[in-house]
Amino acid sequence: LDGTGKIDSSTGIGFLDHMFQQLAKHGRFDIKVACKGDLEIDDHHTAEDCALALGEAFDKALGARRGIARFGTAMCPLDEALS
Repeated sequence: LDGTGKIDSSTGIGFLDHMFQQLAKHGRFDIKVACKGDLEIDDHHTAEDCALALGEAFDKALGARRGIARFGTAMCPLDEALS
């Protein structure tokens, strides 16, 4: 978790790779993810498996979660919500 934002992402799904890049960059996490899925059928399971693996990695890295302080507020209404 204490990284510099290094990313090595090869999921076969361009948008998912982009989202991992943003997570690594802005969260300053070092992430290495590679997945070979059945993209010729559907990309859903590949994205799901990558997300589950990332969640498990964060869970393991955070351990007992002692000393974590959360803060922040954000509002991001979509364009349709403003009309």
